[in-house]
Amino acid sequence: MSDFEAVARAEEIPPGTGKQLLLGDHVIALFNVDGTFYAMDGTCLHRGGPVGEGDLEGTIVTCPWHGFQYDVTTGRNVMDPDIGLTPYKVEVTDGVVKIAID
Repeated sequence: MSDFEAVARAEEIPPGTGKQLLLGDHVIALFNVDGTFYAMDGTCLHRGGPVGEGDLEGTIVTCPWHGFQYDVTTGRNVMDPDIGLTPYKVEVTDGVVKIAID
């Protein structure tokens, strides 16, 4: 069973936005899609861009470096769903966003 670690307060990440953060030695991209939070690896598969700093439209984030796009609900790449970033479990308790890394 995974342990959840607190990474942010929910109000720090308004709906339609994301945040890049470190959890241990993992770079994580955390997103708020209409009040539901999603987390995945934060390093783009193309050239290592900061996915958590990308523009979020609906459930699709665009890496700010070269435009690779990912579905934040699954981590899958939009153009090639056979590749993707590892998604992580997220829970929100009393306004605190927590992520579990298996």
